[in-house]
Amino acid sequence: MKFIIAIIKPFKLDEVREALSGIGVAGMTVSEVKGFGRQKGQTEIYRGAEYSTNMLPKVKIEVAATDAIAPQVVETIQQVASTESIGDGKIFVLDLASTTRIRTGETGDTAL
Repeated sequence: MKFIIAIIKPFKLDEVREALSGIGVAGMTVSEVKGFGRQKGQTEIYRGAEYSTNMLPKVKIEVAATDAIAPQVVETIQQVASTESIGDGKIFVLDLASTTRIRTGETGDTAL
């Protein structure tokens, strides 16, 4: 099993969610986060004064996937979330040691 974490632009969330549902992803966790990378923040104007912010709003998507579907999940997120501009985000893939569904006690792939 794989644990996939994607940091994307907030306005891409609905498109990514729909695309992942379309390939069979049954659930995900979404969090609003802030951060920066190569984009290095942005300049904003507030009440006529210009100031720069170091942290940009992003959305973090977390998906637990079977080994069989994980590459397709990564490819789908990359294709749908891309605007081909700086700040599109990152995708991280980690090995997932175990999963347990709390309600039934199911473990492994069946708990996904």
